[in-house]
Amino acid sequence: MGEVVAAGLLSHVPTIMLPKETRLELNEGKEISLVPALEKLRRDVFDTYDYDTVLLLDSHWFTTVEFIVTAQDRRSGLFTAEELPRGMCRIPYDWKGDPELAHLIAAEGEPHDTWITANDDHYLPLYYPSVNIWSYLGKGNPDKSWISVSVCQTADTEDFLRVGRAIGEAIRKSDRKVILIATGSLSHTFYPLRELRKHEASDPSHIFSAEAREADYQRLDWFKEGRHDLVLDTMPEFLKVRPEAKFAHYVMMAAALGERDFSAPGMQISDYENSIGTSQVHVWFDRPETGWTTRRAKA
Repeated sequence: MGEVVAAGLLSHVPTIMLPKETRLELNEGKEISLVPALEKLRRDVFDTYDYDTVLLLDSHWFTTVEFIVTAQDRRSGLFTAEELPRGMCRIPYDWKGDPELAHLIAAEGEPHDTWITANDDHYLPLYYPSVNIWSYLGKGNPDKSWISVSVCQTADTEDFLRVGRAIGEAIRKSDRKVILIATGSLSHTFYPLRELRKHEASDPSHIFSAEAREADYQRLDWFKEGRHDLVLDTMPEFLKVRPEAKFAHYVMMAAALGERDFSAPGMQISDYENSIGTSQVHVWFDRPETGWTTRRAKA
């Protein structure tokens, strides 16, 4: 039976792909904490843990009538981001896919009352969350497989839960050891164009609003306590501060790991930082010896 061996909520912010001198210039001469945290995560986890596949929930890959999971045997080429080409330009990528797991995930769509399609088209576009995270955590490990799952933009929290359950069931039906990555931020509102250059520093005082910052801090506290039930129960309130991609990346991850019973405490491995109004942070979840879940009472 397959299993999730570790999971993470990881930032993919374009700043991590900029040269160090540019990062220092944007951040008042200081290095952002996100980069050394990813470098340490690579050493401590991705170069040492026993795993087969990284499954990445990509908060920039928006689909409309279904969720899609990549099913190519390999993806390679040069990537330039449409959002910020001067910051993410001709990035080389080359990773092995996992078509078998992708098709297992797609097959779980109907039993979970949702729509998931596996797509093996080699011309299928990529998005920079997948490329940026692989560049730090996957590059140079050619034996590891990487697949990505989209966010359906017409879906809501219940739909994300259903897809997460489907992903969890597919992994259990496989023989794979999987690292599950939800890549995206918490609150995610940009400053207007004529203001945003005043808010490029990483200090959280630049987060778009005090309400967004406090909502993020509350969820970071709950992550540390393993209170994923509270995070899920308060999604309607959290949506008011506009989390990235409706927080789909996290909700799918949590559902794959037990939903409200998911109780693994999170370790915040970076500072909580700003990027032109949006929150950026890395939180890592190792599987407890007792497993991912603790039975909780219904809300």
